[in-house]
This record gives sequence, structure tokens and C-alpha cells, in this order.
Amino acid sequence: MRIGHPIATLLLAFAAAAAAAAGLPAAAQACEGTLIEEAAVYDAPLCVPAAPARVVVLDASFGLGIALDVDLPVAGAPLELMSNEALAEEARARGVTSIGAVTEPSLERIVGLAPDLIIGFPGNEALAASIYPQVSQLAPTLLYTSADWRAFYGVLARLTGHEEEIAERFAAYDARLADIRARMPDTTVSVLRITSWDFQVYLDSPGAYAPFAVMRDAGVRRSAYETTEDPAEVLRRPDWEELAALDGEVLLYIIGGTNDSATNGRQEEVFSDPLWQLLPAVQAGRVHAIDPATWMEFSGLASANRVLDDLETYVIGGQ
Repeated sequence: MRIGHPIATLLLAFAAAAAAAAGLPAAAQACEGTLIEEAAVYDAPLCVPAAPARVVVLDASFGLGIALDVDLPVAGAPLELMSNEALAEEARARGVTSIGAVTEPSLERIVGLAPDLIIGFPGNEALAASIYPQVSQLAPTLLYTSADWRAFYGVLARLTGHEEEIAERFAAYDARLADIRARMPDTTVSVLRITSWDFQVYLDSPGAYAPFAVMRDAGVRRSAYETTEDPAEVLRRPDWEELAALDGEVLLYIIGGTNDSATNGRQEEVFSDPLWQLLPAVQAGRVHAIDPATWMEFSGLASANRVLDDLETYVIGGQ
């Protein structure tokens, strides 16, 4: 999961509601619903309703996209300031109420939705542990702590009985993935996110954030700086001098989305700097912008296929 996930900001809002909602158990002693026993779910085993009717999602990417994909009845989610406009539009078309932005949710809207299940994808146990005591007093709360987005599909699909359909869709995805891997050239690819305040490199690692895990699965070779076998290391923040380590033959970059780096002059500053212009991919004219809605708000199989689209276009097709 990405570093600094904004779901953490829900803590302040939910803390105020915790006392008012006290007494609503997160899981019954004898589960009459669905028992989730996966170790990747914080506080597993967790008893959730057998047929949840009003689900509130805490994150606007994994949780929302996958919940809609498996046809969970999502009542509320943080739809504002999303860079993935298509997902936000789909959610609104399906009757999802916005609870504000993920960084500034409306407590009144959440309480008014009276959820019978709360789900989220914080991506690590430490962050889940900080959220769980507050939100679990409002409704049974399923927080997924693994970076494995594919397994999260299985957990949520079980709640709606769509396991077979999701398995078929993954079979088609895996066939496409294998085809792309077979055609992937021996080309080094670098990926850089340019924000208004820093540079970010999401690593090729066993615990990689989902779109970069897709790259890894597709057989993409990253630069030495961008590769690690430490599953706990998923992000580096290079300084200007360290940009030279992004020496891939192809450079993909991400600008914009939930920050204003595409409009505040930051990109012009970077592109005009001699250190940028010395990068091998820049000198070779093999530099491509990629969509922050896909790469920074990854939301499931649709996003994974768009990552593969980019790899086909800019890495395979760019030979």
C-alpha cells in the first residue's frame, strides 16, 4: 500500500463519534453472519453481516473500486477530490453518497448513513490498529492490512457470493498478463512521481504498491535504485542528485491527481532542470506521462488492465 495513506486522517473525525456509538460490538461471540478469518484482516477473526445492506468505505481507491466490483451495497465513500473521475462517477451513478474527501470526511454524513459494515484498505497493521478502535464502535469494521489487492477481492467477493465471477475475470487477466510478460523486451523502465513538494519512487519489491506489483508480474525490469527484495520498503524519495539513479531506457512519470503539481509550475521547473535533461530516457525521447487516476488511485482489475495498457503502449510498443 502507498506510504502516508490519507485514510489515517479519519481518526480525528471518528474519535468524536466513538463515545456516542459505544456499545455496538465489532464482532459477536457467536457469529451469525460471515466469519472472516484471514490473517490479513486486522483483528481477525471478524464477524460481519451475512448480507450487508449499507456499507461505508473509508478509502477512495482499493476499497471503493473492489467493493463496487463485487457488487457490495456501498452507501457512502469519500468521493471528493478523487483523481479517478470515472470511478467517482460510477459510484454516484450507483447511489453512493459522498462523505467528503478522504482527508476531510463529514462525520454527520457517515453517522446518517447508519452503516452495518465499514471496510477499508489501510495496507498495514500499524495504520489499521490506529483506526480500528474508533470505527469499530460504529459498525463491524473490516480493515485489510496486506498489500495483496488480489486477495482482497476474494475477501469481499465472499460477502456477495461473486467468487466464481471474480475468479473468471482473474483468469482472463492472468492470460493477458502472461501474454504481455512473454512479449516484454529486456528494457529498463524507471517510474517517477513528481509532486508539488518532492519526488517519489514506488519500488519493485515483494510488498510493492499494486500498480508496481503489476509491473513486476508483467516482467518489467526496473533500475537498481528502484528495486529491492525487502517487502517492507515500498517507497523512496530521491533528491535532485539522486535522480541520476533513474537511468531506465524508458521513463514513465506521474504528475497531478490529488495535488496541484500539474498546474503550479512544478513540472516546468523539473523539466527545465539540467539534471532532468541528462537522464538517459529524456535524452532518447522515451519519456511518457501516465495517468495518476490509474497509478495513484489504483482500484482493482480495471486499474490493473490500464497499467498493462500503458506497458503495452510505452514499453512494448516503444521498441
